[in-house]
Amino acid sequence: MKLPILFALGTAICWGLYGPTLGKARAADLSPFKPYVSIGVAYLVWAIVGGLIGMWYKGDSFTFTGSGSAWGFAAGTLGAWGAFNLTLAMFSGGGAMPHIVMPVVFGGAVSVAAIASVVSLGGTAKVSPMLWVGILGMAVCIVIVAANTPHPPGPAKKKTEQASTTPAESSDSKEASDSE
Repeated sequence: MKLPILFALGTAICWGLYGPTLGKARAADLSPFKPYVSIGVAYLVWAIVGGLIGMWYKGDSFTFTGSGSAWGFAAGTLGAWGAFNLTLAMFSGGGAMPHIVMPVVFGGAVSVAAIASVVSLGGTAKVSPMLWVGILGMAVCIVIVAANTPHPPGPAKKKTEQASTTPAESSDSKEASDSE
């Protein structure tokens, strides 16, 4: 059981760094779609090369028919749409940054995966009430993490604060705070 946990932790590390790295792309390029295309190229290169090496190592056939391939394509489509939505979340509104977006993405993904499992089993699964407590707890944790992750103010906020505070206002507010 140690190997799957190690791979899961590797995934968590990579995907946890995905948001901040996408945030760097956001800061470097005003177009959200240039980084998205690069993400697609990276997925294409790593998924195909890594997948083919893995198939060769396992001695798999190189025939891509059947439900495994169809479900794989569905999973890839969901992953691509997820990356597209994440790209839009990181680049829309001007203030959506990794410290807000990523807790929602990953906390929400855990909850969606649990609910999808319940739905896929239909009425055959006994669902513990603690699942719903966990989902509610996850929502609380998302808010706590997003609200308390340190982050630098965006460039627009810095300019707005500087423009809205004149030297006279700064000295007036300093004098007011000194007198209190």
